Amino acid sequence: MRLVLAEDSTLLREGLTRLLAEEDHEVLAGVGTAHELVEAVERARPDVVVTDVRMPPTHTDDGLRAALEIRRRWPDTGVLVLSQYVERRYASRLLADRPEGVGYLLKDRVAQVDDFLDALDRVAAGGTALDPEVVRQVVAGSDRPDPLGRLTPRERDVLHEMAQGHTNLAIAQRLHVSQSAVEKHVNAIFDRLDLAHTAGYSRRILAVLRYLGT
Repeated sequence: MRLVLAEDSTLLREGLTRLLAEEDHEVLAGVGTAHELVEAVERARPDVVVTDVRMPPTHTDDGLRAALEIRRRWPDTGVLVLSQYVERRYASRLLADRPEGVGYLLKDRVAQVDDFLDALDRVAAGGTALDPEVVRQVVAGSDRPDPLGRLTPRERDVLHEMAQGHTNLAIAQRLHVSQSAVEKHVNAIFDRLDLAHTAGYSRRILAVLRYLGT
């Protein structure tokens, strides 16, 4: 397996590099920032990326945002997030489009080295490897009120039709309104659900996933 590691802790990065080398995997690059991670993937085209979430330059969610960019630009590259934190917003996006070849493990909950290696193998093979706590937080959401509660009855009707796969034109015909009215409702839904426009990601799909998860 050919890998790129992104971890700002030099000690942990070197330890993972040695561990993977002992398992006959090839570590093409070990980097300490999210920017270097994207550059390394562009240069080396690994099979799998292993990345932390909170990395330079901001030490917030740079590593996970880099993972999203990698999945957008090189969709066949597996991504295994290894972190102490669950970043719900970006974790949901990472899983929303295509969960195959994605993993998210919490450092403190990886009890055995074999658990990490098994997760890595699954991601490389196109499978999914998720810590149950990550799943719980992504699915359960936060303690804030249900964001769908912000929608008007008509917006809920439109989202219901979207969830069935109907186009804006088909929704207009089914609800007996104009297509421009449907488009306004769809944009309002995106705003009320805090789905900012991000290149490479379908806000329509994210809205439907939010709807189906309630």
